[in-house]
Amino acid sequence: MSVPFSGCKSRSNGLISAIIKQLKTINYKPAKKITVQFDPFHERATEMRKLMFYLTGPKYANTNPACLLKTNIVCDRSEPLVTVDLVSGEKVVMKCNNLTLVEVLQLYNKHVTSLVPREQEKDEDLKSKLKSKKGKKR
Repeated sequence: MSVPFSGCKSRSNGLISAIIKQLKTINYKPAKKITVQFDPFHERATEMRKLMFYLTGPKYANTNPACLLKTNIVCDRSEPLVTVDLVSGEKVVMKCNNLTLVEVLQLYNKHVTSLVPREQEKDEDLKSKLKSKKGKKR
């Protein structure tokens, strides 16, 4: 007599792949200034340091060279904050007291990266070029 299988048939790729998946979609275009504030003695300080490590990468900074990335290190036992000043004048404040690195990146992608205008015009130009090349014969 065998025990029936219970559980998932495939395994998760892990935490690193989840972070990489979120980092692939990060874009600074709608942001004017990103401020990360944390207390180094807080429990979640390591999560904010990891976030700063990923956000300072040249791949992401090249999406909007005019975006300022600022770090405020305070010693007042306050919770970690990520504040994003948008080009439209609005502010997005993420309180990261109980959030992991993946959750902070997901929130950034949900609220900030989703504001990037779609490049439909470029896609249409590419499609028309492909059609014209397809019609030509050698």
